[in-house]
Amino acid sequence: MPMPHPRYSNHEIAQRGRQLYDEYLRAQVTEGNLGKFLVIDIETGEHEIDQEELAALQRAKAKHPEAALYMVRIGSRTAYQLGGAGLEPRV
Repeated sequence: MPMPHPRYSNHEIAQRGRQLYDEYLRAQVTEGNLGKFLVIDIETGEHEIDQEELAALQRAKAKHPEAALYMVRIGSRTAYQLGGAGLEPRV
């Protein structure tokens, strides 16, 4: 999920963030971190991992306040699930 930024479009942030995750970070961060949030600075490749997305975002922003950031939930294609489908067992 791209974070809005004045120098990059959401598409550019998402494309670069996904590329960094797939090519460089996935193998390094997956073990022991499934379900946690990964925030990637698309310009430097620096990243933060936390169970809480806000904590990871705050640490990334503290390092580089003007950073273009991309967030993903490790081991998932999406950061969030919308709607309640699948939350209650079907009878």
